[in-house]
Amino acid sequence: MTPTPAPVSATPASAPPAGRTGVLLALCGCVVLSMTTWFSAAAVLPQLRALWSVSEAAAGWLTIAVQLGFVLGALGAALTGLPDRVPPRRLMAGAAFGAALANLALLAAPGPGSAIGLRVATGVLMAGIYPPALKLVATWFRSGRGVALGSVIGALTLGSALPHAVNAGGGLPWQGVILAASAATLAGGAGVLLFLREGPYPFPRASFEPARLRQALGNRAVLLATGGYLGHMWELYAMWSWMLAFLAARPGAGGGASLLTFLIVAAGAPACVLAGWLADRLGRTTLTIGLMAASGGCAAAIGLAWEGPPWLLAAIGLLWGATVVADSAQFSAVVTETGDPALVGTALTAQLGLGFRLTALAIWVVPLAAGALGGWQWAFLVLVPGPLLGILAMARLRALPEARRIADGRG
Repeated sequence: MTPTPAPVSATPASAPPAGRTGVLLALCGCVVLSMTTWFSAAAVLPQLRALWSVSEAAAGWLTIAVQLGFVLGALGAALTGLPDRVPPRRLMAGAAFGAALANLALLAAPGPGSAIGLRVATGVLMAGIYPPALKLVATWFRSGRGVALGSVIGALTLGSALPHAVNAGGGLPWQGVILAASAATLAGGAGVLLFLREGPYPFPRASFEPARLRQALGNRAVLLATGGYLGHMWELYAMWSWMLAFLAARPGAGGGASLLTFLIVAAGAPACVLAGWLADRLGRTTLTIGLMAASGGCAAAIGLAWEGPPWLLAAIGLLWGATVVADSAQFSAVVTETGDPALVGTALTAQLGLGFRLTALAIWVVPLAAGALGGWQWAFLVLVPGPLLGILAMARLRALPEARRIADGRG
């Protein structure tokens, strides 16, 4: 179908709405705090394995459970049209409060079975934070939308990395890490209610119609952007989830694996902002193709540094951490620019849900590859096909007439 024109605002395009920078900063702060529960269990996985005598299989499910929960939450939200019927501010705050409580309940979990269930619940609720945040920031930005969405993804990246930093600092039992992450998510939800509001470019509210999900994804540009996103997501969360295990298994690895993991994941935060700025000027398809080529190259090369000097491993890891997530927001930006405005929330949530479903498979495959290949050195090679397929999808998108609506005609 042909997308409906974007809603007309009384604010001239040449005059950005007053206060949008402050709202963006407040939103990023809330996202940093809210997303800390995502990797809270992964950051203390060694302690949980020792406490509960967790098997390799159960440890994998503790990591995958959040992804699966996010998929269930995103699927439910997309099928009901919830992101297009409930104001994003209310949806984000309610989901953040629920995620904090689900994460806090880990302190009372008697074993891995109940912990996995709680991680699934956390993921379900996370689906009410991340997609609405992208929709909310888009109501403030038409010009500069790439850097704005990139800033939100950078905040998500930093929030995801923070539990590793808390754990690397030492001095806290695993319960302290879980408690700190839950408190941060509660504060993030409160911040959403106190400091955020929708901007002058609101997307129209939609009624619930099941056929709208197919309609939202039937747009060619949205479909190809989702294809690019799937290639990107095959690599991203598997790398984030298993980098600590990869670094800790390296011969001669000291006690700095948690700190280096934090630095590698956190390197993506400033990279997301820079990539958004470049995408607004060079084009989103050009930017995503270049970054996926770089990150795929790092996935292929990091095994070569396994027995090399630590500085080389750290350099490749930091480059990978920066490039593997920097393009993430641009796939969402394409949806907001080329999709039907009445279905933007549903399309974003469906795109993210499909992507996170794929991450669960990738997270499961990487340790299997490590076992099959005799160790962690070459395990990340299984991630290389993702960015390659993503590059093909974005190159196809760039050739479509719809690409003229992306990044003010830059594609």
